[in-house]
Amino acid sequence: MTAISIPIGVTVNGEDHEFAESLTVRELLERLELPSRGVALAVDGAVFPKSRWHEPVGRGWNIEVLTAVQGG
Repeated sequence: MTAISIPIGVTVNGEDHEFAESLTVRELLERLELPSRGVALAVDGAVFPKSRWHEPVGRGWNIEVLTAVQGG
């Protein structure tokens, strides 16, 4: 019997993405060529601290990658 792999679908900055395998938040940023320095993440509207970026991405997450800008 073969295991069936269910894709992981997430939304990042308003764009839908689907991945065949499980990956961590840090790996997700690398895969999408997004910066991992000088950014903050929100998952489903809540701050997702960098100390948790080693955790796997959950199905259906809505992730916002936020960068600081100068000015006001």
